[in-house]
Amino acid sequence: MTPEHSNHAPDITHGIGAIAECFAEARAAHRAMFMPYWMIGYPDVPTSIVIIKALIAAGADAIELGLPFSDPLADGPVNQTAAQVALDNGTTTADCFAAVAAIREDYPQTPLLMMGYFNPMLAYGLDRYIASAAEAGADGFIVPDLPPEEAHDLLRAADPHHLALIGFLAPTSSPDRIKVVADTATGFIYLVSVTGVTGAHEPVATDLSAFVERVRQMTDLPLSVGFGINRPEQAVEVARIADGIIVGSALIRAGSSGTTDERIAAVRELAVSLRAVC
Repeated sequence: MTPEHSNHAPDITHGIGAIAECFAEARAAHRAMFMPYWMIGYPDVPTSIVIIKALIAAGADAIELGLPFSDPLADGPVNQTAAQVALDNGTTTADCFAAVAAIREDYPQTPLLMMGYFNPMLAYGLDRYIASAAEAGADGFIVPDLPPEEAHDLLRAADPHHLALIGFLAPTSSPDRIKVVADTATGFIYLVSVTGVTGAHEPVATDLSAFVERVRQMTDLPLSVGFGINRPEQAVEVARIADGIIVGSALIRAGSSGTTDERIAAVRELAVSLRAVC
């Protein structure tokens, strides 16, 4: 634990404590957490809120909420397109906080993780951003372009609100890098299953089990795997070795066409099939 983290007991009703409680419940049930992703503002803000609520109703244990940004460097073409549609719709950071609050109103216990890039956080004002996220009901942040060496200000602002900062590791991460991320992250660590961007169509890395074990030897934090998980048969393999599975592009792709009802139904159907194998 870094000096920036306080030593007070976590509040299990939200933030880091709620995330830990959710992982503990899944572990007690001998399964992995199902953590789907959806872009706020895609195909529009109201529909995105309905879809996210449908994902929770379909059995999602936690939700990764995408915040649209013009240069989403970790995202593949499917999520990039969703982000651009959301931006073209005029979706703002304030709209995203309002969406979090609307979801939280109906689902008071589901961990909600805001996945976005650091520049919009800085543009909004970091302390203001963190406070607004806490007020809306967010539990933590996934910031793929923020290295742990530069995370001190975010950790400082998030700590009084008990909000988590999720760490990232890749199959190429060295032991030294694993230690740095493990010492900085709170909530859980996001393991990238393939080298590349989200939505990869190549198979999940065959040495994923060894990668997960390497990280487990260096941290007690839960480990969730994402990038490249597109089908239930992939999810079931990942669920055997990880504490959580994260699926994004496949769900966005499923809900990319048709009427609003057809989009929601397609996303729900895929979510149910993925949740069933966790």
